[in-house]
Amino acid sequence: MAFLKNRTSVLIVGGLIILALIGIVGSITANPAGFIQKIAIMALIGFAIFFVVRKFSNSSPQKKDQRAFLKAAKQSKKRLQNKSGEPNLKSSSLGPIATLKKNKSKRKPPAHLTVIDGKKGKKKNRASL
Repeated sequence: MAFLKNRTSVLIVGGLIILALIGIVGSITANPAGFIQKIAIMALIGFAIFFVVRKFSNSSPQKKDQRAFLKAAKQSKKRLQNKSGEPNLKSSSLGPIATLKKNKSKRKPPAHLTVIDGKKGKKKNRASL
């Protein structure tokens, strides 16, 4: 019985495709300019809907993650360039004294970390079931 259901759905879909092709061919032969105009209008409406949906769905979590990643990548790139000793155009025009003052003022405060004592020495008794 499953074969018959599958065959009927194939026949229905195939019939719809054939009817659509007949309609397209008939429309092209009867009024080619009108057919091209309808296709162009449908494409423009489709693009407009696509861009409107894209504009309003811009606040998805994936986009936020992507923006955060790009921002972190830029910061990392800047940090690596500064460590490698390549002078920036801005700092080279100000002179070496300005760069020393700039570096001193941007020092980060030391991180205050605390140690949490855990149960590292105690082993689990895996034999008890």
